[in-house]
Amino acid sequence: MLQRAEPQEFERVLSSMCTVPHPAAREAAERFLATNPGDPGTYETVADLEREAVEYLGDITGLADPAGYVSSGGTEANIQAVRIARNRADTDDPNVVAPVHAHFSFTKAADVLGVELRTAPATDYRVNTDAMAELVDEDTVCVVGVAGSTEYGYVDPIPAIADLAESVDALCHVDAAWGGFYLPFTDHDWHFGHAAVDTMTIDPHKVGQAAVPAGGLLARDRSLLDDLAVETPYLESTDQLTLTGTRSGAGVASAVAAMESLWPAGYRQQYETSMANAEWLAEQLSARGHDVVGPELPLVAADLSVPMTDELRERGWRVSKTGAGEMRVVCMPHVTRSMLRSFVADLDWY
Repeated sequence: MLQRAEPQEFERVLSSMCTVPHPAAREAAERFLATNPGDPGTYETVADLEREAVEYLGDITGLADPAGYVSSGGTEANIQAVRIARNRADTDDPNVVAPVHAHFSFTKAADVLGVELRTAPATDYRVNTDAMAELVDEDTVCVVGVAGSTEYGYVDPIPAIADLAESVDALCHVDAAWGGFYLPFTDHDWHFGHAAVDTMTIDPHKVGQAAVPAGGLLARDRSLLDDLAVETPYLESTDQLTLTGTRSGAGVASAVAAMESLWPAGYRQQYETSMANAEWLAEQLSARGHDVVGPELPLVAADLSVPMTDELRERGWRVSKTGAGEMRVVCMPHVTRSMLRSFVADLDWY
């Protein structure tokens, strides 16, 4: 089976939030494949690289003295942010307030951590902060904002969410797993420099073009991470704050290699190209009579029928649907204008 198997090609993938790694990231991942950042006393070089990765992520997210680590992905980072909030709070009945469009990893976090998840509705694809305010109470440990939603690519009003969190002495967590590498080149208020954000998820293995897995968890203050630490008596280090423990250094090294190669000019150019592609696709779909959502970031949703979407899949296009049933196209770095022209041509054929 292995001899016949081939990895997924990307020339018709339009729904993924992962992409082809940058060549430097691919090479770095292979070099550090067998190292373990979970044992920094033994694997000192990759531990140094992880600190460098966190510094880069701090630059991207407006955090001058960042704390954090390279996680397995956005799910782990979001779970860990909720875990920090739960562990520091003085309540036996903790709850988290998040937008209805928050990533499904928050449902996992609530289940794993025994925390109630309360979801607020959206208005024009962004969370309604008045509705959020009605959900928070003295047991709220974390208020979540999304900076680049998975379904539509929209950005919640992060400063208002941070103010709400502060009003009930809760942590403010921002999920910028996908949007974080596009947002620095926009005028959105979304990061630590714009609001009193406490923790953030931002994934180098998405738009950052690192190899999978390479997520990211950042904290405004190192003391927040202390709430995650457990003792590690048989390692050279004294404690560990990650969720996964042993993890490959491939993600760490590839994240540094990608950011070293692309930040900031390469990412800016990619944002401009991807956004232009998304706007072109939105215009093409609108001209064909489809209702289009966005793009606010390089993601387009449109009201194509289910049979039409199924037909596109049969033609090899990897497209997904939103919860409301719209077709969803994510203009990742591997998505070119030529790909989109072919996609529209197949759409016209149908």
